[in-house]
Amino acid sequence: MDSAKFKSLMRHQAGAVTIITVGTPGSRTGLTATAMCSLTDTPPTVLICVNRTASAHAPIRAAKCFGVNILAQDHFDLAKRFSTKIVEGEARFDADAWETLATGAPALKGALATLDCELADEHEFQTHSIFIGRVREGRFREDAQPLLYFRGDFWDVKGR
Repeated sequence: MDSAKFKSLMRHQAGAVTIITVGTPGSRTGLTATAMCSLTDTPPTVLICVNRTASAHAPIRAAKCFGVNILAQDHFDLAKRFSTKIVEGEARFDADAWETLATGAPALKGALATLDCELADEHEFQTHSIFIGRVREGRFREDAQPLLYFRGDFWDVKGR
């Protein structure tokens, strides 16, 4: 199967939209991603898949930590900002919308859920690395609905 057809097929799997973050104020970076899932609950771990050409790849490896910010439907513009190369690195972060987690990773204030992860393991496969993060802390909003990615676009649970 070719890459284009595979991407087209995978766009039919609705997924939660996350922003994976790393770095300290002044040198933060991040990316919009749907390739994140829970791995185990004992110990609490998640895995994320990051393209090795992504700006966050080397910093995650170096910092040995990352944040997973699961987006609410009111974060549509932020999801777009972190998915484009027009704006990169620190320029993607509005100072008053972010705080620092215990590991040092950036956390979006008002995210649907936030996971503070310490890098526990890494596996390389083709163009991507699979980073396994031990979840050190987390929080969530009860009053928000998720932002979803489906058929190549962002959706809310009501359909758009």
